[in-house]
This record gives sequence, structure tokens and C-alpha cells, in this order.
Amino acid sequence: MAEFKCVVADPKEGKTFAVEVKGHHANALVGKKVGDEVDGLFVNLPGYRVKVTGGSDKEGFPMRHDLPGIGRRRILVSDSLGYHPDRHGKRRRKSLRGNTVTLDIVQINLVVVKHGAKPVAEILAEAAPAEKKA
Repeated sequence: MAEFKCVVADPKEGKTFAVEVKGHHANALVGKKVGDEVDGLFVNLPGYRVKVTGGSDKEGFPMRHDLPGIGRRRILVSDSLGYHPDRHGKRRRKSLRGNTVTLDIVQINLVVVKHGAKPVAEILAEAAPAEKKA
């Protein structure tokens, strides 16, 4: 059974929200690629559209949008996702994950593309359990 931690960014408010996705909603995200738009219903946002912008696998390796497939590969990178050199022209071989969501992915980054009727903060605050104050 698939289980993801989704980080939903709302550019309208400039905030991000963490959402746990389990069960058949998580299974619907398997197979999606970085850049694909999905229905917000899968992350408890009915009436919204969200776009997959990245993620990371269980060992912490980031997904890369231009690396096709589901596996992890060691590629030579200069200044880009996963590596920022201390001087110009320096390159390094880094392990990066492909652009397709699989069961090995733990975290998925999403951004809201089309907003619904209620604000995101209001919807996700209702879904989150209330914290007890001591």
C-alpha cells in the first residue's frame, strides 16, 4: 500500500502545508511524473488542481525533472538540483532519482495551480487533528 508525505505549496498565500496521503488516494499518485497536474482531491483539496514539482525517495535522493524513468542514477552535474559547487565549472557525479513517482518515493512536492472556493489553510486546518495544549 502506498503512503506519501505531500508538501503542498500555495503561491497565493506564500505558505506550505504537509499532508499525509494513504490508501487509494496515494495509489492514484503512483505513475505520475514531475510536471503532471493532478486533481487536488488526492491531497484533501477538493476543487483544486495541483502540479507535481518534485520529491525524494526513502534514502533522501531528490527527483529530477529531466531524468526519465523510476530508478536512481549517478549522473555528472554542474550547478543544478542536488549540487551547488563552490566555484564555477566544477562538476561532480551525484545520485538522483528519475521523474516518475513510485512506491520508493516518500515525499512529493506539489504546488497549487488552480484554486478552489475555500482557502487552502482553512481546508487543511479542518483535516488536521487538533493539538492538545498542556
